[in-house]
Amino acid sequence: MDEKNIKLQFGANVKKIRTSKNLSQEKFAEIVGLHRTYITEVERGLRNVSLVNIVKIANGLDITVSELFQEVKKTK
Repeated sequence: MDEKNIKLQFGANVKKIRTSKNLSQEKFAEIVGLHRTYITEVERGLRNVSLVNIVKIANGLDITVSELFQEVKKTK
C-alpha cells in the first residue's frame, strides 16, 4: 500500500467530515486540542497521524475511528 495515498485519503475524509459539520479548522483544532496547522497538514496528507491523535480527531468529529477510514481504499 502506498503510504502517501493512505495519508491523502485519510486527510480528505477528515476534511469532508469536518466541513460537513460546519467546523472551521480553527474551531476543530480547539475542540480536539491540536494546533490548526497540524489539522491542515493532516487534511493535506502531510502528516502520519498517531493513534492517539486519530482517536482525538474521531472524538472531535463525534464519529468512530473506523468511520475515519471508510474512504481509505486498498491500493496495490
